[in-house]
Amino acid sequence: MINFNKLVEAHLFREQKAKQIGRYYPSEIGSCMRKVWYSYKRPQQISVDTLKIFEAGNIIHGFVVEVFKSEKNKDVQLLHEELPFKHQEKDFVISGRIDDLVLLKDKNEKVLVEVKSAKSIDMHDKASVTHEMQLLLYMHLLEIHKGVVLYVDKTNLNSKVFEVPYDAKRAEQVISRFKKLDTCLKGNELPEAEARQLEEMNWMCRFCEYAEVCEKNEQ
Repeated sequence: MINFNKLVEAHLFREQKAKQIGRYYPSEIGSCMRKVWYSYKRPQQISVDTLKIFEAGNIIHGFVVEVFKSEKNKDVQLLHEELPFKHQEKDFVISGRIDDLVLLKDKNEKVLVEVKSAKSIDMHDKASVTHEMQLLLYMHLLEIHKGVVLYVDKTNLNSKVFEVPYDAKRAEQVISRFKKLDTCLKGNELPEAEARQLEEMNWMCRFCEYAEVCEKNEQ
């Protein structure tokens, strides 16, 4: 018999490369800063289960791209998918990929779309702060001040869309977080355990692979 689980695991497996201090990623900056710090200082191999979740997200995004490209949807034009993003600060680089840039034809308006897969969209009544931060950074640095977070349910492809109002002050705060992360990493300074200290972030600790060392404040 075919063991498809093993085939999937072999297909997805890849060696985890150590992150480079000085190169940072928009998708991570809304997470607990201590966890991000540990991911540079104590890199771990990504689990197969996590790789599967990532791949499911890629599949969902591929479907979203197909919908945007469909000739049946003439009011929306897909301008870019997985658009490379790179921003140079004085002492470090922020890089990643923007999911989609679309044109709303009736308004002649460009909109950045950040796509997120979800176990259930019923859990979302607004965009998460983490996803807002990521999108605000793109909106600010690309000077495209319209953006939405699109949640797609993995079980039935239902979706919810939340507009993220452009806020230059909040975007600058996101850049400040990158600066703080860079300072802590280069100075070997353990940042505060945000997820333990902030009630709205407490849930992150339940899924954090660094929870044990964090609890001990180990470097």
